[in-house]
Amino acid sequence: MNRTRVNCLKGVVTFLNFICWLCGAFIVGFGEFQMMRSRFGSLITSFWPLYPANTLTITGTIVTCVCYLGIMGALKENRCMLITFFILLFILMLVELAMACVFLVYEREIDTFFEKDLMRSLETYKNSTSEGNLTIKEDFDVVQHIFRCCGVHGVADWEGNVPLSCCTKNPCNIIPQPNWQEGCHKKLRNWFAHNFLCLF
Repeated sequence: MNRTRVNCLKGVVTFLNFICWLCGAFIVGFGEFQMMRSRFGSLITSFWPLYPANTLTITGTIVTCVCYLGIMGALKENRCMLITFFILLFILMLVELAMACVFLVYEREIDTFFEKDLMRSLETYKNSTSEGNLTIKEDFDVVQHIFRCCGVHGVADWEGNVPLSCCTKNPCNIIPQPNWQEGCHKKLRNWFAHNFLCLF
């Protein structure tokens, strides 16, 4: 009877860890997909390890490895593996709580870095030749087009030399050019906060 219960518990633990392993593998794949498709990485350089796509990949890799350890420990009924598995789960929980606290405490500092990175990218865009810094220019244009914003704080950041990606109507070759008035800093910050909180 006891052996039957042990086998039942073993099957449940193995199944649950396998589901978690599949989820971790999916998160890794989704993170890699986001890293390849994302157009914002070149604009935000101060805290790239915390960028949602990078965080997804790292988190998924850790979850996959920990769950694999749980699967093997349950299948082999290896006490050492199972103890290591539960210790790692506890550490992961502590790290998650610590990161949440860090974000709450240093929210303003992170926002300042975010703003400085965007301003640096905008200045690079403005001071570049037509053939220079194409990645930053393309990424900034994509951000402005997707989020329907212009500049960092507003259209005035471009000092009269507003790119076509700020245009609100098509065609954009009319004078004066109709532009989005809201800056990208606030919209990108909200997007980043929403995507990062989804990871928790």
